[in-house]
Amino acid sequence: MATEINPQQSEVRKSILAVGQRIMASKGFCAVGINEILTAASVPKGSFYHYFGSKDAFGVAMLGFYFEGYLAEMDDILGRAGLNSAQRLMNYFHGWKDSQSLLECQGKCLAVKLGAEVADLSEPMRLAMKQGTSEIISRLQAAVEAGQAERSIALDAQAQSLYQLWLGASVLAKIERSARPLELALATTRRLLQPPA
Repeated sequence: MATEINPQQSEVRKSILAVGQRIMASKGFCAVGINEILTAASVPKGSFYHYFGSKDAFGVAMLGFYFEGYLAEMDDILGRAGLNSAQRLMNYFHGWKDSQSLLECQGKCLAVKLGAEVADLSEPMRLAMKQGTSEIISRLQAAVEAGQAERSIALDAQAQSLYQLWLGASVLAKIERSARPLELALATTRRLLQPPA
């Protein structure tokens, strides 16, 4: 049976999720203990299970919290007035490049950081990751289709391929400790989106 959370408890829960997101974006899921998160969030150690049934349940909630914020930011970028769809998409991918080029992504790269780790670790977390990434691809697809309709984007551009390109480039950027894979992804994206003259 779910317990009702009052507004103050809701803020504490959000704080735990935000702190957990920031720490896990740097260290990964398995390397971080609940006590580390609670200490960083200044929350008493005994209260974790008041908000989350397990570390796994916390992981699912954290991914939901992360994707909610990410998708809101994405909607803002892809909905900006005065630009065509190709320009909006390039702005989105420029932002991706900038956030992934930082040594510490500060929570911006949770899907990249945890994707492979949680897919093998937890089925509920894998499903939360799948739901979040599907929402991202859906928004990219809508932007691609709008750009194709207005003729600012090539007819054969595919949102799924773009997302896979950027996930792979982000992983390589971490492996190489270099922004070069992201720069190449940006150049490739520009070519893929560009309609024929």
